[in-house]
Amino acid sequence: MADLFAAEPDAAVPAETPLAERLRPASLDEVIGQEHLTGPDGPIGRMVAAGRLSSLILWGPPGTGKTTIARLLAGAVGYRYVAISAVFSGVADLKKVFAEAEMQSRSGKRTLLFVDEIHRFNRSQQDGFLPYVEAGAVTLVGATTENPSFELNAALLSRAQVLVLHRLDEAALTTLLERAEEVEGASLPLTDDARAALVTSADGDGRFLLNQAEMLFAAGIEEPLDTAALRDLIQRRLPVYDKDREGHYGLISALHKSIRGSDPDAALYYLGRMLTAGEEPLYLLRRLTRAAVEDIGLADPQALVQCMAAKDTYDFLGSPEGELAIVQACLYLATAPKSNALYMAQKDAWKSAKEHGSLSPPKHILGAPTKLMREQGYGKGYEYDHDAPDAFSGQSYWPEEMAPQTYYRPTDRGFEKRLAERLAWWNEKRQLQQGEQC
Repeated sequence: MADLFAAEPDAAVPAETPLAERLRPASLDEVIGQEHLTGPDGPIGRMVAAGRLSSLILWGPPGTGKTTIARLLAGAVGYRYVAISAVFSGVADLKKVFAEAEMQSRSGKRTLLFVDEIHRFNRSQQDGFLPYVEAGAVTLVGATTENPSFELNAALLSRAQVLVLHRLDEAALTTLLERAEEVEGASLPLTDDARAALVTSADGDGRFLLNQAEMLFAAGIEEPLDTAALRDLIQRRLPVYDKDREGHYGLISALHKSIRGSDPDAALYYLGRMLTAGEEPLYLLRRLTRAAVEDIGLADPQALVQCMAAKDTYDFLGSPEGELAIVQACLYLATAPKSNALYMAQKDAWKSAKEHGSLSPPKHILGAPTKLMREQGYGKGYEYDHDAPDAFSGQSYWPEEMAPQTYYRPTDRGFEKRLAERLAWWNEKRQLQQGEQC
């Protein structure tokens, strides 16, 4: 496996240069963890072999090689390389870059424009790229940690290929540490368990891992640190999670689907991912409550009660004690019998209500508070169900212009099995009574 941050051969790199910068790859075949893109059969590998690039959006977590790949791409095909950051650049900077690129293009020199954090440009600024990309003045390579579907204009996405970079796995991160030790001429002062913990703490971010390694090299530690000592020395890195971005929606979707799939351990894992990363507990309680009514419903009516009790408990106890009530609600939902009959009934009923418009209920179930309404037949013939045998009159409650519908179809799981039996009994009695009336 090649190194993600291998040093350029024969390059004069100052000793004070950060370790991550000193270990940057010198060619695309040295990039690790992204072989699905840079390998001979990958999209980048094929472009380089052809000697011509199309505009790209590189989407992936921090520290996975987006900037490095863009720089190496330009060198691999002989393009002029220009890099800007959307955090520090504005319209004036873009105009200057485009004007220079057009001038270079007239002399036959193509420009690869790398835009870091491209999602931070607003919609109007993103539109400004379009004419220059279409005219071929620049080949755009944008880098983003956010989901391009949410953050980039559709017009820009239609002119660029989105390539997804993977977070670095344990093998890739371990290789980075080995390369760092080779360059520094020393071994990291860590036990095997502490070394594994350091790799885990990087959460797939090679740059973060190398920065931590550089700090350990500089600390002058004589005896190897164990896991506890390492944790005290370095600031533990929180998982990558942005509460209003793609990671937020991905994890809440995973939590909901794990509950729906009756996997309490997976559900608890995603709940833990979100809570430990700082997600708002009340947001999670709202989503758990939604799962209770969407995926469980009347198969276990206590599911909704558990969620509301968890909300009250959290309000009463706060964090961290109240989080245990959220865990209880999560596990209750994941282990409850599942039914979406209530959810489907709502969708069908709402659709029917829109299709049939403002039909009036039958007059016999309408109130008649005035003499005129009684003369018009309001309330006439209504049977009070509690006075009927089995407290069931069997009357029709549907508008006269509309045939009776069936929206709610209970399953044979949990409490809904009893509801299905009850509804079947009522339907049988209703049909018998209607037959007698005929």
